[in-house]
Amino acid sequence: MKIKFVIPCLLGLESIIAGEMKELGADDVIAENGRVLFSGDEHILARANICSRYAERIQILVGDFYARSFEELFQGTKALPWEEWIGDEDAFPVKGYSINSTLFSVSDCQSIIKKAVVERLKSKYGISWFSETGPVHQIQFSIMKDKVSLLLDTSGMGLHKRGYRPEANAAPIKETLAASMCNLARLRSYHTLYDPMCGSGTILIEGAMMVHNIAPGVNRNFSAERWDVIDEHIWTEERERARSLVNYDTDFIAYGSDIDENALRVAEINAKRAGVERKIKFEKCDIRDFAPKSEKGTVICNPPYGERLLDISEAQKLYKVMGRKFEQKRGWAYYVISPSEEFEREFGRKADKRRKLYNGMIKCQVYMYYK
Repeated sequence: MKIKFVIPCLLGLESIIAGEMKELGADDVIAENGRVLFSGDEHILARANICSRYAERIQILVGDFYARSFEELFQGTKALPWEEWIGDEDAFPVKGYSINSTLFSVSDCQSIIKKAVVERLKSKYGISWFSETGPVHQIQFSIMKDKVSLLLDTSGMGLHKRGYRPEANAAPIKETLAASMCNLARLRSYHTLYDPMCGSGTILIEGAMMVHNIAPGVNRNFSAERWDVIDEHIWTEERERARSLVNYDTDFIAYGSDIDENALRVAEINAKRAGVERKIKFEKCDIRDFAPKSEKGTVICNPPYGERLLDISEAQKLYKVMGRKFEQKRGWAYYVISPSEEFEREFGRKADKRRKLYNGMIKCQVYMYYK
Protein backbone atom coordinates (compact mmCIF):
# COMPACT_ATOMS: atom_id res chain seq x y z
CA MET A 1 0.00 0.00 0.00
CA LYS A 2 1.40 3.40 -1.00
CA ILE A 3 1.10 5.89 1.85
CA LYS A 4 1.62 9.66 1.73
CA PHE A 5 3.71 11.06 4.58
CA VAL A 6 4.58 14.45 6.02
CA ILE A 7 7.54 15.34 8.26
CA PRO A 8 7.19 18.62 10.15
CA CYS A 9 10.70 19.92 10.81
CA LEU A 10 12.80 22.69 12.30
CA LEU A 11 13.07 25.56 9.81
CA GLY A 12 16.29 25.25 7.84
CA LEU A 13 16.42 21.45 7.93
CA GLU A 14 14.08 20.75 4.99
CA SER A 15 16.80 19.90 2.43
CA ILE A 16 18.74 17.76 4.91
CA ILE A 17 15.62 15.72 5.75
CA ALA A 18 14.64 15.40 2.08
CA GLY A 19 18.09 13.97 1.30
CA GLU A 20 17.82 11.57 4.22
CA MET A 21 14.40 10.30 3.10
CA LYS A 22 15.74 9.62 -0.41
CA GLU A 23 18.63 7.64 1.11
CA LEU A 24 16.13 5.60 3.16
CA GLY A 25 14.27 4.63 -0.03
CA ALA A 26 11.26 6.95 0.11
CA ASP A 27 9.52 8.00 -3.11
CA ASP A 28 8.12 11.36 -4.34
CA VAL A 29 10.23 13.39 -1.87
CA ILE A 30 9.38 17.11 -1.86
CA ALA A 31 10.83 19.73 0.51
CA GLU A 32 8.48 22.58 1.44
CA ASN A 33 8.76 25.38 3.98
CA GLY A 34 8.82 23.73 7.42
CA ARG A 35 7.95 20.25 6.17
CA VAL A 36 8.97 17.41 3.86
CA LEU A 37 6.50 15.23 1.92
CA PHE A 38 7.20 11.73 0.63
CA SER A 39 5.52 8.40 -0.02
CA GLY A 40 6.21 4.74 0.64
CA ASP A 41 4.83 1.56 2.19
CA GLU A 42 4.60 0.33 5.81
CA HIS A 43 8.31 -0.57 5.74
CA ILE A 44 9.17 3.06 4.94
CA LEU A 45 6.85 4.16 7.77
CA ALA A 46 8.80 2.03 10.26
CA ARG A 47 12.21 2.79 8.69
CA ALA A 48 11.70 6.56 8.77
CA ASN A 49 10.76 6.43 12.47
CA ILE A 50 13.65 4.15 13.42
CA CYS A 51 16.36 5.72 11.26
CA SER A 52 15.67 9.44 10.82
CA ARG A 53 18.24 11.64 12.58
CA TYR A 54 16.73 15.00 11.68
CA ALA A 55 12.91 14.62 11.58
CA GLU A 56 10.68 15.68 14.47
CA ARG A 57 7.99 13.10 13.73
CA ILE A 58 6.53 11.03 10.89
CA GLN A 59 2.89 11.71 10.01
CA ILE A 60 0.54 10.03 7.55
CA LEU A 61 -1.23 12.51 5.28
CA VAL A 62 -4.79 11.14 5.29
CA GLY A 63 -5.93 13.92 2.99
CA ASP A 64 -6.11 17.62 2.29
CA PHE A 65 -8.75 19.99 0.92
CA TYR A 66 -9.91 23.61 1.14
CA ALA A 67 -12.53 24.68 3.70
CA ARG A 68 -13.93 28.12 4.39
CA SER A 69 -16.95 27.00 6.41
CA PHE A 70 -17.56 24.44 9.14
CA GLU A 71 -19.78 22.48 6.76
CA GLU A 72 -16.94 22.22 4.22
CA LEU A 73 -14.58 21.16 7.03
CA PHE A 74 -17.06 18.51 8.19
CA GLN A 75 -17.77 17.08 4.75
CA GLY A 76 -14.11 17.18 3.68
CA THR A 77 -13.05 15.30 6.82
CA LYS A 78 -15.89 12.77 6.59
CA ALA A 79 -14.97 11.93 2.97
CA LEU A 80 -11.51 10.63 3.98
CA PRO A 81 -10.80 6.87 4.56
CA TRP A 82 -10.26 6.93 8.34
CA GLU A 83 -11.29 3.26 8.65
CA GLU A 84 -8.09 2.27 6.82
CA TRP A 85 -6.17 3.26 9.94
CA ILE A 86 -8.54 3.53 12.93
CA GLY A 87 -10.20 0.43 14.40
CA ASP A 88 -13.54 0.38 16.21
CA GLU A 89 -11.87 0.43 19.66
CA ASP A 90 -8.95 2.73 18.89
CA ALA A 91 -8.52 6.17 20.48
CA PHE A 92 -8.38 9.12 18.07
CA PRO A 93 -7.87 12.47 19.84
CA VAL A 94 -7.67 15.59 17.67
CA LYS A 95 -5.33 18.59 17.92
CA GLY A 96 -3.96 21.20 15.55
CA TYR A 97 -3.69 24.82 14.50
CA SER A 98 -5.09 27.39 12.07
CA ILE A 99 -3.06 30.20 10.47
CA ASN A 100 -4.34 32.96 8.15
CA SER A 101 -7.62 31.10 7.55
CA THR A 102 -11.35 31.81 7.58
CA LEU A 103 -11.81 29.06 10.18
CA PHE A 104 -9.69 30.47 12.99
CA SER A 105 -11.20 28.90 16.15
CA VAL A 106 -8.98 25.89 16.89
CA SER A 107 -11.38 24.41 19.48
CA ASP A 108 -14.33 24.59 17.02
CA CYS A 109 -12.26 23.02 14.23
CA GLN A 110 -11.15 20.32 16.67
CA SER A 111 -14.72 19.35 17.58
CA ILE A 112 -15.97 19.47 13.95
CA ILE A 113 -13.15 17.18 12.79
CA LYS A 114 -13.75 14.77 15.67
CA LYS A 115 -17.48 14.65 14.92
CA ALA A 116 -16.82 14.04 11.20
CA VAL A 117 -14.41 11.15 11.90
CA VAL A 118 -16.93 9.62 14.33
CA GLU A 119 -19.69 9.85 11.69
CA ARG A 120 -17.45 8.23 9.07
CA LEU A 121 -16.47 5.37 11.41
CA LYS A 122 -20.08 4.89 12.56
CA SER A 123 -21.15 4.24 8.97
CA LYS A 124 -18.21 1.89 8.34
CA TYR A 125 -18.39 -0.16 11.56
CA GLY A 126 -22.16 -0.03 12.12
CA ILE A 127 -21.78 1.06 15.74
CA SER A 128 -22.94 4.22 17.49
CA TRP A 129 -20.45 4.40 20.38
CA PHE A 130 -16.64 4.34 20.38
CA SER A 131 -14.96 3.30 23.64
CA GLU A 132 -11.55 4.63 22.48
CA THR A 133 -9.79 2.20 24.81
CA GLY A 134 -7.39 0.90 22.16
CA PRO A 135 -4.07 2.27 20.81
CA VAL A 136 -3.85 6.03 20.23
CA HIS A 137 -4.14 7.37 16.68
CA GLN A 138 -3.40 11.05 17.19
CA ILE A 139 -5.17 13.12 14.53
CA GLN A 140 -3.32 16.34 13.73
CA PHE A 141 -4.85 19.10 11.61
CA SER A 142 -3.25 22.15 10.08
CA ILE A 143 -5.23 24.87 8.34
CA MET A 144 -3.11 27.35 6.39
CA LYS A 145 -4.71 29.91 4.08
CA ASP A 146 -7.91 27.80 4.15
CA LYS A 147 -6.09 24.60 3.08
CA VAL A 148 -6.80 21.78 5.54
CA SER A 149 -4.27 18.96 6.00
CA LEU A 150 -5.38 16.02 8.12
CA LEU A 151 -2.65 13.77 9.47
CA LEU A 152 -2.11 10.78 11.74
CA ASP A 153 0.96 10.85 13.96
CA THR A 154 2.93 7.58 13.83
CA SER A 155 5.77 8.53 16.19
CA GLY A 156 4.27 9.33 19.58
CA MET A 157 7.04 11.09 21.51
CA GLY A 158 9.10 13.42 19.30
CA LEU A 159 11.83 11.64 17.37
CA HIS A 160 14.49 13.78 19.05
CA LYS A 161 13.85 11.60 22.12
CA ARG A 162 16.29 8.82 21.30
CA GLY A 163 16.22 7.32 24.77
CA TYR A 164 19.87 7.85 25.69
CA ARG A 165 19.36 11.23 27.36
CA PRO A 166 16.98 10.98 30.32
CA GLU A 167 19.29 13.51 31.96
CA ALA A 168 20.62 16.71 30.42
CA ASN A 169 22.34 19.90 31.51
CA ALA A 170 20.63 23.27 31.96
CA ALA A 171 20.35 24.22 28.27
CA PRO A 172 20.66 21.11 26.10
CA ILE A 173 20.69 21.25 22.33
CA LYS A 174 17.96 19.16 20.71
CA GLU A 175 19.26 15.85 19.38
CA THR A 176 17.84 16.47 15.89
CA LEU A 177 19.60 19.86 15.73
CA ALA A 178 22.89 18.39 16.99
CA ALA A 179 22.70 15.67 14.31
CA SER A 180 21.96 18.32 11.68
CA MET A 181 25.09 20.26 12.64
CA CYS A 182 27.11 17.05 12.22
CA ASN A 183 25.54 16.67 8.77
CA LEU A 184 26.43 20.26 7.83
CA ALA A 185 30.01 19.57 8.98
CA ARG A 186 30.10 16.52 6.66
CA LEU A 187 31.37 14.39 9.52
CA ARG A 188 33.10 11.21 8.31
CA SER A 189 34.42 7.97 9.78
CA TYR A 190 38.05 9.17 9.64
CA HIS A 191 37.40 12.49 11.42
CA THR A 192 38.41 13.59 14.89
CA LEU A 193 35.52 15.53 16.47
CA TYR A 194 35.80 18.09 19.26
CA ASP A 195 33.23 19.88 21.39
CA PRO A 196 35.05 22.01 24.00
CA MET A 197 31.75 23.07 25.63
CA CYS A 198 30.04 19.70 25.40
CA GLY A 199 27.54 19.89 28.27
CA SER A 200 25.69 16.57 28.39
CA GLY A 201 27.48 15.39 25.24
CA THR A 202 24.67 15.55 22.68
CA ILE A 203 26.70 16.82 19.69
CA LEU A 204 29.46 14.25 20.25
CA ILE A 205 26.99 11.39 20.74
CA GLU A 206 24.96 12.31 17.66
CA GLY A 207 28.18 12.59 15.65
CA ALA A 208 29.40 9.19 16.79
CA MET A 209 26.01 7.60 16.09
CA MET A 210 25.93 9.13 12.60
CA VAL A 211 29.47 8.06 11.68
CA HIS A 212 28.88 4.48 12.88
CA ASN A 213 25.43 4.29 11.28
CA ILE A 214 23.60 3.65 14.55
CA ALA A 215 19.89 4.25 13.95
CA PRO A 216 18.72 6.80 16.55
CA GLY A 217 15.32 5.20 17.14
CA VAL A 218 16.30 1.54 17.15
CA ASN A 219 15.86 1.17 20.92
CA ARG A 220 12.64 3.12 21.42
CA ASN A 221 8.97 2.58 20.66
CA PHE A 222 6.53 4.41 18.39
CA SER A 223 2.75 4.95 18.46
CA ALA A 224 2.15 3.09 15.19
CA GLU A 225 3.77 -0.08 16.58
CA ARG A 226 0.56 -0.64 18.53
CA TRP A 227 -1.73 -0.20 15.53
CA ASP A 228 -3.49 -3.36 14.37
CA VAL A 229 -3.27 -2.32 10.70
CA ILE A 230 0.53 -2.60 10.64
CA ASP A 231 2.07 -6.06 10.93
CA GLU A 232 4.44 -6.21 13.92
CA HIS A 233 6.92 -8.20 11.80
CA ILE A 234 7.57 -5.04 9.77
CA TRP A 235 8.95 -3.30 12.87
CA THR A 236 11.06 -6.36 13.73
CA GLU A 237 12.48 -6.56 10.20
CA GLU A 238 13.28 -2.83 10.09
CA ARG A 239 15.05 -2.95 13.46
CA GLU A 240 17.08 -5.94 12.27
CA ARG A 241 17.92 -4.08 9.06
CA ALA A 242 19.05 -1.02 11.04
CA ARG A 243 21.22 -3.08 13.40
CA SER A 244 22.84 -4.93 10.50
CA LEU A 245 24.11 -1.61 9.08
CA VAL A 246 26.02 -0.55 12.23
CA ASN A 247 29.79 -0.38 11.69
CA TYR A 248 32.16 0.36 14.58
CA ASP A 249 35.27 -0.30 12.49
CA THR A 250 36.35 3.32 12.00
CA ASP A 251 39.17 5.70 12.91
CA PHE A 252 36.69 8.15 14.37
CA ILE A 253 37.38 9.55 17.82
CA ALA A 254 35.69 12.40 19.67
CA TYR A 255 36.86 14.62 22.51
CA GLY A 256 34.48 16.46 24.78
CA SER A 257 35.35 18.93 27.50
CA ASP A 258 33.46 21.25 29.84
CA ILE A 259 34.04 23.13 33.08
CA ASP A 260 30.98 21.48 34.68
CA GLU A 261 31.89 18.15 36.29
CA ASN A 262 28.26 17.17 36.73
CA ALA A 263 27.55 17.76 33.02
CA LEU A 264 30.53 15.56 32.12
CA ARG A 265 29.28 12.78 34.40
CA VAL A 266 25.89 12.94 32.65
CA ALA A 267 27.60 13.00 29.22
CA GLU A 268 29.51 9.79 30.03
CA ILE A 269 26.29 8.06 31.11
CA ASN A 270 24.50 9.23 27.94
CA ALA A 271 27.35 8.05 25.68
CA LYS A 272 27.20 4.63 27.29
CA ARG A 273 23.43 4.43 26.81
CA ALA A 274 23.89 5.34 23.14
CA GLY A 275 26.55 2.64 22.70
CA VAL A 276 29.36 5.03 21.70
CA GLU A 277 31.30 5.39 24.96
CA ARG A 278 34.43 3.77 23.44
CA LYS A 279 34.53 6.46 20.74
CA ILE A 280 34.30 9.55 22.99
CA LYS A 281 36.74 10.80 25.64
CA PHE A 282 35.59 13.40 28.17
CA GLU A 283 37.67 15.67 30.39
CA LYS A 284 37.19 18.72 32.59
CA CYS A 285 38.72 21.70 30.80
CA ASP A 286 38.00 25.39 30.28
CA ILE A 287 37.68 26.62 26.67
CA ARG A 288 40.59 28.98 27.45
CA ASP A 289 42.79 25.89 27.80
CA PHE A 290 41.51 24.14 24.67
CA ALA A 291 44.42 22.16 23.22
CA PRO A 292 43.72 19.79 20.30
CA LYS A 293 45.04 16.25 20.52
CA SER A 294 45.30 15.65 16.75
CA GLU A 295 46.83 17.20 13.66
CA LYS A 296 43.44 17.66 12.01
CA GLY A 297 40.01 18.05 13.50
CA THR A 298 36.41 19.17 13.27
CA VAL A 299 35.00 21.33 16.08
CA ILE A 300 31.21 21.52 16.46
CA CYS A 301 29.80 23.41 19.41
CA ASN A 302 26.80 25.17 20.89
CA PRO A 303 28.35 27.77 23.22
CA PRO A 304 26.25 29.26 26.02
CA TYR A 305 24.80 32.66 25.19
CA GLY A 306 22.78 35.44 26.78
CA GLU A 307 19.34 33.90 26.34
CA ARG A 308 20.43 30.61 27.91
CA LEU A 309 23.23 30.46 30.45
CA LEU A 310 25.39 33.58 30.35
CA ASP A 311 24.67 37.25 30.15
CA ILE A 312 25.37 38.89 26.77
CA SER A 313 28.71 40.48 27.77
CA GLU A 314 30.01 37.15 29.10
CA ALA A 315 28.95 35.43 25.86
CA GLN A 316 30.81 38.06 23.83
CA LYS A 317 33.99 37.46 25.86
CA LEU A 318 33.60 33.76 25.20
CA TYR A 319 33.35 34.33 21.42
CA LYS A 320 36.63 36.28 21.55
CA VAL A 321 38.32 33.36 23.35
CA MET A 322 36.94 30.94 20.75
CA GLY A 323 38.29 33.13 17.94
CA ARG A 324 41.78 32.86 19.43
CA LYS A 325 41.59 29.15 20.21
CA PHE A 326 39.93 28.03 16.95
CA GLU A 327 42.91 28.78 14.75
CA GLN A 328 42.60 29.10 11.00
CA LYS A 329 44.85 26.32 9.73
CA ARG A 330 44.91 23.51 7.23
CA GLY A 331 42.94 20.40 8.22
CA TRP A 332 40.71 22.19 10.73
CA ALA A 333 37.03 23.14 10.47
CA TYR A 334 34.77 24.87 13.01
CA TYR A 335 30.96 24.91 13.21
CA VAL A 336 29.40 27.13 15.87
CA ILE A 337 25.69 27.77 16.41
CA SER A 338 24.74 31.14 17.90
CA PRO A 339 21.82 33.60 17.85
CA SER A 340 24.23 36.55 17.93
CA GLU A 341 24.31 38.73 14.82
CA GLU A 342 27.62 40.06 16.16
CA PHE A 343 29.27 36.64 16.42
CA GLU A 344 31.69 37.08 13.52
CA ARG A 345 32.88 40.46 14.82
CA GLU A 346 33.46 39.06 18.33
CA PHE A 347 35.03 35.86 16.97
CA GLY A 348 37.40 37.92 14.88
CA ARG A 349 36.80 36.66 11.36
CA LYS A 350 34.02 36.24 8.84
CA ALA A 351 32.50 32.78 8.41
CA ASP A 352 33.10 30.93 5.14
CA LYS A 353 29.40 30.10 5.16
CA ARG A 354 26.35 30.69 7.35
CA ARG A 355 23.21 28.60 7.70
CA LYS A 356 20.04 29.80 9.42
CA LEU A 357 18.61 27.25 11.88
CA TYR A 358 16.27 27.42 14.85
CA ASN A 359 17.33 26.22 18.29
CA GLY A 360 13.85 25.72 19.73
CA MET A 361 12.19 29.10 19.17
CA ILE A 362 15.49 30.99 19.00
CA LYS A 363 16.62 32.00 15.51
CA CYS A 364 20.30 31.11 15.16
CA GLN A 365 23.03 30.88 12.59
CA VAL A 366 25.52 28.07 12.16
CA TYR A 367 28.79 29.86 11.47
CA MET A 368 31.05 27.61 9.39
CA TYR A 369 34.83 28.01 9.12
CA TYR A 370 36.57 25.45 6.93
CA LYS A 371 38.98 27.27 4.58
